[in-house]
Amino acid sequence: MQYAAYVFDAYGTLFDVHAAVRRHGDQIGPDGQLLSEIWRAKQLEYSWVRTLMGAYADFWQLTEQALDFALRKVPSADPGLRAKLLDAYWRLDCYPEVPAVLKALKASGAKLAILSNGSPEMLQAAVKSAALDQVLDDIYSVDTVRRFKTDPAVYDMVTTGWRLYPNAVSFQSSNRWDIAGATKFGFRTVWINRSNQPEEYRDFPPALILPTLEALVPGS
Repeated sequence: MQYAAYVFDAYGTLFDVHAAVRRHGDQIGPDGQLLSEIWRAKQLEYSWVRTLMGAYADFWQLTEQALDFALRKVPSADPGLRAKLLDAYWRLDCYPEVPAVLKALKASGAKLAILSNGSPEMLQAAVKSAALDQVLDDIYSVDTVRRFKTDPAVYDMVTTGWRLYPNAVSFQSSNRWDIAGATKFGFRTVWINRSNQPEEYRDFPPALILPTLEALVPGS
């Protein structure tokens, strides 16, 4: 089914969050994957905790704080790589199928946007680095509402900005918790389960589960 609007989470859905550590993997050593997983987990944990506390700090600050924790947690990783890792996070690789899928959806007449926890500066840098700026109609950052996903105010930015009912929007995310929040809000949701994670949040199921974004394009 074709939708009027396709909205994508950024980190883990369009952009590979582990690309920054992988880029410097030869210098980090065998614990690189562990470092990257802890970095990502704490980045998200900080976003949820700060939203619950009502103590907003933008996603770049949380990214820095999460890396500092990860470097302390993984002592085999050289803390001198901190600046290089943070710099690499501004230019994360997008997944291989992303450019072609977005171009095909755009050619079909659909509106396209990113809806992300990322700060506006982070998102603009990632989009430009991946050459996706020509296919996206909007980039929605939680910085506008100063609350992180899964707060309903985040998803409401799209329906208010585009004057659409939630069920007219197809929302894609690799994060199952994000899919649960978007489903609760009323979006049609597609879980991009890139790492074959088990199902959870069964009371807020996605409309569709895909291993990549490719199957969003009719006839692919």
